[in-house]
Amino acid sequence: MKKILIAIVLLYTAAQGRAQEFLCDVQVTAPTVEGTDRRVFEALQEAIYDFMNNRKWTNLNLKLEERIECTMVLTVRERISSDEFKGTLNIVLRRPVFKSSYNSVLLNYIDDNIQFRYIENQPLDYNDNSFTSNLTSILAYYCYIFLGLDFDSFSPMGGEPFYQAAEAIVNTAQNANESGWKAFDGTKNRYWLVENLRNTAFKPMRQFLYEYHRTGMDLMSEKPDEGRAAIGASLSHLEKMYRDRPGLFLLQLVLEAKRDEIIQVYSQGSPQEKTKITNLMREIDPANSSTYEKIIRR
Repeated sequence: MKKILIAIVLLYTAAQGRAQEFLCDVQVTAPTVEGTDRRVFEALQEAIYDFMNNRKWTNLNLKLEERIECTMVLTVRERISSDEFKGTLNIVLRRPVFKSSYNSVLLNYIDDNIQFRYIENQPLDYNDNSFTSNLTSILAYYCYIFLGLDFDSFSPMGGEPFYQAAEAIVNTAQNANESGWKAFDGTKNRYWLVENLRNTAFKPMRQFLYEYHRTGMDLMSEKPDEGRAAIGASLSHLEKMYRDRPGLFLLQLVLEAKRDEIIQVYSQGSPQEKTKITNLMREIDPANSSTYEKIIRR
């Protein structure tokens, strides 16, 4: 009997030490929607939180401290009908940096093609193999994108199976009435994001994610000079992609996520590093050229 009790305790302890993949902060706001009971938005926020944080997305057994940190802010701009809404979704994905309390931003993006149906207290149903709801397909899509980017930052091309899953969601959504899923919906949407991530021609972007974080940022707390050198070397991948495809959607997203961080990292560099990186970033991010002057001024 004693052995059985010990076994139960051990199993319970092990289960307590494991978690779902995400630690996602969810906010739903509707600042411009008037004449609506706010409880529907509170219920929607709770439903999305549960969908993101309490659903199992992989076969991995992660510890509580290994959960992927992200933020989703759904801003409802319009109530089209009693159960149909339209708005934007701001998503932010962060990655912990080795031996520090600092989190590096992997993605900071606003998806403005958000239209969905929701009835208060209705369960958010989702099936990987079919398109049942635009809202849950969007949420699941970004879960897989988050997983892919996170794994790419820890191992070379480690996110491939998750990008495949995100691409499968795009494929099931090709007959959807809502926009954001198709190539002709625009040049910057869910279709093109996963297309860029899976396109073999754009692999230097994913190689950048690994080298920048794993061989660069993760060294900064113990060996800052070596870390900066590795980050500088990783930026050559962005330089290549800019020269080949200056308008690439994925490149613009990476620059948006990393701009302030690069300025912060190289503000502590040598005069030679500051000049080199400033000139490089001015070339590959010309729309924000003047912003990189902060590296030299600090």
